[in-house]
Amino acid sequence: MRSGATALNRQNRKGIHELFKRTLRIPIATKLILGYLAIIILMSAIFTIAGIRIISDRVVAEAQDMVSHDLNSAREIYRGELRHIHDVVRLSAERFFIKEAILSGDVNKAAEELIKIKKEEGLDILSVTDPTGRVIFRANSPMTLETNDGYDEIVSAVVLRKVPVMGTTILTGDELLRESMLLSGQAHIRFIDTPKARQRTETEETAGMMLKSAAPIFDYEGDLIGILYGGTLLNRDYGIVDEIKQTVFEDMRYEGKDMGTATIFQDDVRISTNVRNEDNSRAIGTRVSEEVYNQVVFNEQPWIGRAYVVNDWYITAYEPIRDIHYKVIGILYVGILEQKYIDIRTQAILVFLGIALIGALTTMVLSWFISQRISVPLRKTVAASKQVAEGNLDAKVDVISGDELGWLAYSFNKMSQALKERDEKLKEFAKKKISESERLALVGQLSANVAHELNNPLQGIVTYASLALEKETFDESCRQNITKIVVQANRCRDIIRGLLDFSRKKNPDKTLCDINSLLQGCISLVENQAIFHNIEIVMNLDHSLPMVVVDPSQVERVFLNLVINAAEAMEGTGRLTIRTTMNSATQSIDVDVQDTGPGIPPKNIGRIFDPFFTTKETGHGVGLGLAISYGIVDEHKGKLTVESNPGMGTTFTVSLPLAVEKAGMAYG
Repeated sequence: MRSGATALNRQNRKGIHELFKRTLRIPIATKLILGYLAIIILMSAIFTIAGIRIISDRVVAEAQDMVSHDLNSAREIYRGELRHIHDVVRLSAERFFIKEAILSGDVNKAAEELIKIKKEEGLDILSVTDPTGRVIFRANSPMTLETNDGYDEIVSAVVLRKVPVMGTTILTGDELLRESMLLSGQAHIRFIDTPKARQRTETEETAGMMLKSAAPIFDYEGDLIGILYGGTLLNRDYGIVDEIKQTVFEDMRYEGKDMGTATIFQDDVRISTNVRNEDNSRAIGTRVSEEVYNQVVFNEQPWIGRAYVVNDWYITAYEPIRDIHYKVIGILYVGILEQKYIDIRTQAILVFLGIALIGALTTMVLSWFISQRISVPLRKTVAASKQVAEGNLDAKVDVISGDELGWLAYSFNKMSQALKERDEKLKEFAKKKISESERLALVGQLSANVAHELNNPLQGIVTYASLALEKETFDESCRQNITKIVVQANRCRDIIRGLLDFSRKKNPDKTLCDINSLLQGCISLVENQAIFHNIEIVMNLDHSLPMVVVDPSQVERVFLNLVINAAEAMEGTGRLTIRTTMNSATQSIDVDVQDTGPGIPPKNIGRIFDPFFTTKETGHGVGLGLAISYGIVDEHKGKLTVESNPGMGTTFTVSLPLAVEKAGMAYG
């Protein structure tokens, strides 16, 4: 038998060896290099993609931050020009020659000085009105006195507030024509078809956008006697946009193109710009894209982002231009040529890729050296482990380093030594256990024989002592002593009977049985006993339960034991509840025996199924009933469990499976 087991072990080891030969064909050094390579490729790809994304986003963010800053500068230049016009008009309105001319009723006396101011300050218009807003002098046409049919919004604001007012305003073609035919022609712009622009039915623009200021003229007593207004037409006036280009972008160029551009839009039409057409002419009359227009004019929000401007891509910033009533009437734009930033981004990405590639190659070379330092000690450890697997527990591995591999070798040596010592201890333990088993078998047989031999004399003692008690010749003291003999002899007989039942387990004789009928039979056996007279017995039986395969006599013994224990725990007074249910989860029949006794203390709950453990008084039990019941239920592949709350009673549950085996046949 032993030689057959040895041959089987050898065959198993051979099969495992063949399996490893078929599967482990790649050396660990190669696996490590391939593993490093996979990690390098994966991480390089991740970091490269992330790096490229970060670089791209950073370059774009930097360009957008720069163009936002440039837009702030452009706005200040734009407002600076407006403030300049405002200062000229405000200071001129306070000069005495205008007051004197109006008070004298002959404004033409101030004509020469006003024309001089208009020319020197670069204004396109400079006019005087009376306190109602009627024009009484125009520097563009001093000899023409016309009535201003509709109040200008800025002039109207001065008439209402009596303070200087400045702002951007739109003058209609008729208003420009009244000022000057030259200004009317300057404002006239024909639309040029522009990709992505919004649809418009108009084909030209006749109105003009003007930076305008007006100031009240007071007499020496502080009464309003007139209004002086002046302004500069922005249509085809390139002073502001070129100043922005020169101041903000410093006339920088990239690959023959202007690096930065600026534009003033009237509604969506370029009226002043240094953005160039393909023929290098200024892109006057081209229009902004519909997406930008909706954002800036309709939503009244700035736009910062990438946009196609006339014939090239720019990083752009747009913001609304508002009149004095805060209505959006135009757009201020600055843009930086995108191509430079694309080239910067491309160069950074190429450098990043080069660094990643060099790092990957360097890491591969280093990984080869590292793998060699790891694989050599591992090969030695594998060779030693094969020797141990073949039975050579004296195999050792040289400890050549102080790292984890050194600790692995040290641990392997300790393991082989421990295996050798454990092998020797197991051999000794096995010999000892075999000897103990043989002795226990002998002691068990001897105990059974001794118990059998003692049972007959004890039966005689009980019988003769019981007969002696029937006689009346003994005094009370002798009678009590004989009674004690009977009690103790019965106790010894119960101990011997329980010991015999516990030591020689009988295989259950199973058959189909109705658990409800079995329980009802048990109750009929005990309900007339004195201890049950004051106990209320409640039967909650599920009559739809299926038949179960059990040994009726053994299971009946279990139920009787649990019922009698419950009655004794309640000391003959209380309620005994017996319940049967179908447990679909475990496919078993559950029988609950519940009492209303004092319960089991927590310290004893784990010992109640131990042999000879009892809490009853001497002479009232030997502590084998629950142990025997537990064994019977276990033989039926079931479970006997207990739940108890001190002071609230105890519930024992017997779970019997529906499907069991008997003599090679399956029942279920």
